[in-house]
Amino acid sequence: MKHSLLQSSSLSMHRQPLWMRFWQKLHVDLPMLFGIILLALFGMLILYSAGNKNLQVISHQSVSFIIAITVMLLLAQIPPHRYSELTPWFYLLTLFLLVAVLGLGIVSKGGQRWLSLGFLRFQPSEMMKLAMPMMLAWYLKDKHLPPDLKTLSTTLVIILLPVIIIAKQPDLGTATIIAATGLFVIFLTGISWRFILSSIASLALIIPLIWHFMMHAYQKTRILTFINPEGDPRGSGYHIIQSKIAIGSGGFWGTGWLHGTQTHLQFLPEHSTDFIFAVCGEELGFLGCFVLLAIFFYLVARGLYISNRAQDTFARLLTGSLTLTFFSSFFINVGMVAGILPVVGLPLPLVSYGGSSIVTLMAGFGIIMSTHMHRRLLSN
Repeated sequence: MKHSLLQSSSLSMHRQPLWMRFWQKLHVDLPMLFGIILLALFGMLILYSAGNKNLQVISHQSVSFIIAITVMLLLAQIPPHRYSELTPWFYLLTLFLLVAVLGLGIVSKGGQRWLSLGFLRFQPSEMMKLAMPMMLAWYLKDKHLPPDLKTLSTTLVIILLPVIIIAKQPDLGTATIIAATGLFVIFLTGISWRFILSSIASLALIIPLIWHFMMHAYQKTRILTFINPEGDPRGSGYHIIQSKIAIGSGGFWGTGWLHGTQTHLQFLPEHSTDFIFAVCGEELGFLGCFVLLAIFFYLVARGLYISNRAQDTFARLLTGSLTLTFFSSFFINVGMVAGILPVVGLPLPLVSYGGSSIVTLMAGFGIIMSTHMHRRLLSN
């Protein structure tokens, strides 16, 4: 019976087209790869207009994407159990690099976030976007779930250590995403809603302390600007006011690709990076924004499907948290640009101009593909 099942499985694999077997040998999930390429191409279309038809911008973005795809393919080849073995060392290394940034980091745009090796300049906080969910999934894989209070206390320490260091750089946007990544892992353990609601209530009680003792002046200004951007229309409120004007002027169909006045007349700041979604809203309208968000939600749905079918606790928690981190990245960016969330300086994944964030994102997709495709290989 067992021999016949193995034989039928082998026959079914040989009946598949050659191109499909090729991608399976590379451990690539084709539905996810399709969504990634579709999002990247749509992003290039928007970036070409946002960059004022500058082909050099597109060239740099294409190189970053090729590097990121290569990283994704390499990480997809590593079996999930290898990730589990290397996780503690990866987390400790990344934590050490974050501490090194505080003393040796390069100061740029008011923040000390980068390390330079001469030939390479990188942002260790981007590495923590992967190290955080990996570390928590590794720590919780053998624990009784949902976790007890002692286990939760340890997980909170694992989360808070890098978050506090990154907040001191200061980089509130990345610190928020990494904190959310850790909380997603805890959420996926099946923790009770009573505990979640009580934690939110406790956080609300300490907000005044965070406001007075932990937040920088510019971060307080961002919160106040979010509440009332019209209070300083030519200063701190300028970004969000121009962003909402751009989105609102697009209507349903948009003003037309390459015909956005807010972008091309330089009214909209950071239109190639943090506020690129406003360019999409102005030039492609509601329809273009709907298509863009549909691609994002397709990738999230595929990631959650893979997480649901994961082979063990480590893979389930890791793939689920990486997927929800991707969701929170574009949700926060879109909410920020639309004026429903404070401005925290986060790029729109695979759409905004930039290199480090793209490589980190694609590395996450590579890990997700590894857990899914190696599972399929074992089952076959």
